[in-house]
Amino acid sequence: MLAEIITIGDEILIGQIVDTNSAFIGKELNKIGVSVYQITSIQDDRTHILNALRDAKSRAQIIIVTGGLGPTKDDITKHTFCEYFNDELIENKSVLNHVEAIFAKYIDTPISDINRQQALVPSKATVLHNANGTAPGMWFNEDSTVYVSLPGVPFEMKYLIQNEVIPKIAREFERPYILHKTIVTYGLGESALADRIEAWENNLPHFIKLAYLPNLGKVRLRLSAKGPDKNLIAEAIVVEIEKLTQLIGDLIYGTENEETLEQVVGQLLTMKKMTLATAESFTGGRIAKSITSMPGASSYFRGTVVSYATETKIDVLNVDPEIINKHSVVSAEVAKAMVESVKKLMKSDYAIATTGNAGPTKGDSEAEIGTAFIAVAGPERTIIEKFMMGSQRERIVEKSVNKAFELLQKEILKF
Repeated sequence: MLAEIITIGDEILIGQIVDTNSAFIGKELNKIGVSVYQITSIQDDRTHILNALRDAKSRAQIIIVTGGLGPTKDDITKHTFCEYFNDELIENKSVLNHVEAIFAKYIDTPISDINRQQALVPSKATVLHNANGTAPGMWFNEDSTVYVSLPGVPFEMKYLIQNEVIPKIAREFERPYILHKTIVTYGLGESALADRIEAWENNLPHFIKLAYLPNLGKVRLRLSAKGPDKNLIAEAIVVEIEKLTQLIGDLIYGTENEETLEQVVGQLLTMKKMTLATAESFTGGRIAKSITSMPGASSYFRGTVVSYATETKIDVLNVDPEIINKHSVVSAEVAKAMVESVKKLMKSDYAIATTGNAGPTKGDSEAEIGTAFIAVAGPERTIIEKFMMGSQRERIVEKSVNKAFELLQKEILKF
């Protein structure tokens, strides 16, 4: 079964916002065996919307449209759907009551006729209740094709997808099973990795596909299986992963089921009832941000010191100035002093420290741009590693953040 996603909004096309809706919808559809064939972003334009709907019908059985459902004149999606289906808008009492209740409970300004127009929906639509907003979702079924119109506001769209659209698709359609399993590898580039597993890849069952997903120092291998028998594809995935492990077990650092490396590290720390602190220089708090973005991080994350300036390393982390003078601020010795200091300061079981040169100038150190020292201190030892992360500032920082979590994971798993 194929679906197509259409996002409506000039703000997407001019780069004012990033289309995160399509990624979310695609993941949710895939979970229930619906494959996304195409994603299209279009203008808030009547002709453009009509053409997109007609084109999508030739490719997909389910068409999901987001955006253009607000109460103002530039939101034309409902009117365009009426034209497409030769329909008319009618007032839906249930939606009107919901809109009035929202205004009465949450909004200080009086409800206007423009706001009440949110209750006007095409007569052929099945209304999907939007508990998080005033614009209802709409479900159309015509000529064996389903059209779904959803608001573009992400938290409203997500509610409707999870609570209305996905359950309704699951009830009304027979779908194949789709199973993904992602193996995370470090230490070998994409092409070298492909050479090493070529024979295995060539002999995969026809219903299993392999994708290489390289990203900043790691390569994820995603196995995707599709078929009518859930048990068969699940067993086949297990068998193939066992074969793969025999070939590249030295490179595999775990599996990933929509989990990031920092989530895996967080789970390990939680399971072991251990804590973490960070001291960051050139990464500027990115490691701490990644940690604190995860629910439950307060149970294991003690805090961070962003010692961006050399003076902060001395004044806050108590790094001996003589170490800096002798070895440079970007050095293994300074990384070691930083990590051991923050571990003591925060009374944590583990600590990470970074010092490096991300450019564009060398700053307080003569180290080449791209030089990074990452230190991890644990209950029994401190390790420090040096890396050359290239010449692009943003990639240097991102690769270093990923490498820090990789080193931390390895240290946790050793004890």
